[in-house]
Amino acid sequence: MNSPDSKNGTTRDGPPLGVAMIGYAFMGKAHSNAWRNVAAFFDVPAFEQKVLVGRDAGQVAAAASKYGWTESATDWRSVLERDDIHIVDICAPGWMHAEIAIAALEAGKHVLVEKPLANTLAEAEAMADAARSARERGVQSMIGFNYRRVPALALAREFIAEGRLGTVRHVRAAYLQDWLVDADSPMTWRLNKETAGSGALGDIASHAIDQVMFLLGGSVTEVSGRLHTFVSSRPGAEGPEEVTVDDAAWATLTLDTGTIASVEVSRMATGQKNSLKLEIYGDKGSLLFDLETINELGFLDATVPIREQGFRRILVNEPEHPYMDAWWPQGHVIGWEHTFTHEIRDFLTAIHGGAAPSPSFEEGLAVQRVLAAIEESANAKSSIIQLTTAAVPATEGA
Repeated sequence: MNSPDSKNGTTRDGPPLGVAMIGYAFMGKAHSNAWRNVAAFFDVPAFEQKVLVGRDAGQVAAAASKYGWTESATDWRSVLERDDIHIVDICAPGWMHAEIAIAALEAGKHVLVEKPLANTLAEAEAMADAARSARERGVQSMIGFNYRRVPALALAREFIAEGRLGTVRHVRAAYLQDWLVDADSPMTWRLNKETAGSGALGDIASHAIDQVMFLLGGSVTEVSGRLHTFVSSRPGAEGPEEVTVDDAAWATLTLDTGTIASVEVSRMATGQKNSLKLEIYGDKGSLLFDLETINELGFLDATVPIREQGFRRILVNEPEHPYMDAWWPQGHVIGWEHTFTHEIRDFLTAIHGGAAPSPSFEEGLAVQRVLAAIEESANAKSSIIQLTTAAVPATEGA
């Protein structure tokens, strides 16, 4: 692999890949930080932060200057026509994902898109079709489930694959936030079905569901779900506006491995700031994780004598742990933002080596099918929804 010798991954032995990013708010800031720093810590192919795209010319120009982009633009379509753009990173709201991603793939650009893949199942299917066609032409695509790049969760996956937990019987996944607890919090695009697709379901349940399938390597075959909106209207610019998405969601999932998973998500969980909790229970051991203690993994080995059993805390900061050899000396913790750096590193490496990135659009579609089934079950009042489409296995080492 090429070795970087200057800012933004410029290498000695070839022209850099030009990167365009669409969107500059919350996710745009997180992704920009990753693009700006990845070459300082990882050996990645050459690239340049060419252009940042947004609707407001003044604001996107200011963001481009602040976040390290060479220039800014307001028309993403014209950016796709540029020969100096090879990678498109989509951080725009979900309702824009399908149109931009499909156009970028058809234009021969490698595409990274934030989760969830799309706002609807039909859009996700169209994106997966476009990605398959592009892949035949050597054009890569990936969905940004960044929690796959948490070193502790990557280590958890290794433990499960190695058989350290034996047969995994059941999983509890809860992603809890409280930023909507105040009923007077203003209306945003995330609370409107037309722009957001769904509420907590697509926003954070997508992460939890992807983790269940990523960690266990299985596909979901049955779904039962419930959705609930606690606050039905929010203050808008011209008065109260109806909230048309869920505030919280619950689901029970059956995997083809026989594992049962319970999933609970809420943006109304008072006191929980950004807590993705995972509990994985096997017949030979168990794992515990909480995103609010991102560098720690709890592990219980049930194969030792019962008088010696108990959860032990693994501080995932050793060079032998996933991704950690690029960072600081042992015991010096990393944070949430590093998961995006790992994501960009893996995407660039896949493009350079020609390997299929993971999670693929197919894997994103598998999550989207589960989200759609949860919504269908909730609307049908406790029906169990059968799913028959097998999940695409993750790329080794992802």
